[in-house]
Amino acid sequence: MRIFKGTAPSRNIVILLVLLVTGATSGAVVLLKGKPSAATAHEAHRKTVYHCPMHPAIVTDQPGQCPICHMDLQKVDEEGEDGSGKNAHAAGTEQNKEVTGRAGFSLSSEKQQLIGVATTKVEVRALGFEVRATGRVAFDPELYTAVEEFRQAALTLSQMDGNPYPGLQEQGRELVSSAKTKLRLMGLGEVQIRELVKGNVDSMNLLLPKGAVWIYAEVFEYEVGGLKTGQQLEVATPSVPGKSFSGKILSISPIVNSPTRTVRVRALVPDPQNLLRPDTFVNVKIKVDLGKRLAIPDDAILHSGSETFVFIALGKGRYEPRIVTTGVKSDDSYEILSGLVDGDLVVSSANFLIDSESRLRSALKNMKSSSTDSASKE
Repeated sequence: MRIFKGTAPSRNIVILLVLLVTGATSGAVVLLKGKPSAATAHEAHRKTVYHCPMHPAIVTDQPGQCPICHMDLQKVDEEGEDGSGKNAHAAGTEQNKEVTGRAGFSLSSEKQQLIGVATTKVEVRALGFEVRATGRVAFDPELYTAVEEFRQAALTLSQMDGNPYPGLQEQGRELVSSAKTKLRLMGLGEVQIRELVKGNVDSMNLLLPKGAVWIYAEVFEYEVGGLKTGQQLEVATPSVPGKSFSGKILSISPIVNSPTRTVRVRALVPDPQNLLRPDTFVNVKIKVDLGKRLAIPDDAILHSGSETFVFIALGKGRYEPRIVTTGVKSDDSYEILSGLVDGDLVVSSANFLIDSESRLRSALKNMKSSSTDSASKE
């Protein structure tokens, strides 16, 4: 039977064309078999890993127990928690990299509600704190003697006006200066010393109080910065239950007591009924007003080594760590010097769980980077 008609060259051309078509089809089949689909590549990229809920840095690709607390490792997917299949850390800012061992991530609304995540707005608010210190009603014969010496020296110098002997006047000024220096070393301020010269303060209250008492309060040195002369304070004592006394700070010692790391604050407290006896133990409260400053609740602040940071809520369940610089601390807030702006939202509840998730995401990211580096070297 004759299959082809025509000359030999024509048959050769037809055969050649058939071979070329067959080869191209076979190559395409091989290429399609050799190249995985997008879904297959995605499944290959997804790796099931296990971590310890209590120690997020413990991450492995095999099930087992945590070497630290011996809890069973929990299964977790490397993908972001927002279900997008995309690492949520990629949505973060450059500031994420500044927080060691933390990374940005996303949480579904169900998980946020389950763990009780709450946020607070960064805003300018009135700050203040209360200084609490122990003290005693002054019984200070040494200071009483020094006060009387200064008063006598000042009186003597004033009586030398018009004296024809300038040497005596110079000697009188030296005595006044020496007595004044002694009072300064004992903690009295310039204003209080001037009041002593005028006689507006009865130094006898240092020994036998009558109508008013001097209070010596020992305030820790880190709390002294907010105090100033003229500030009001409240005094209470167990020996007079249910009653408090109000007074005013007269001086703040310039010297820190080395063993106790405290500074002596002196105050004059009216006591018309003479209820406070010399050397009576007292509790002192001083309210310090810091004014309005940019601040956040102290519950939002986290510490790790030398770093202080918060978690910013970016919306749609996304969170990122942010390093901040804090200033003074009030009773329940921290002043923010840098890292946040007015209007930012920070996590103020469930911080421990948020921080654990962030550490886990950072560990997964590092693990993934290590695997990628090893694969590239091979």
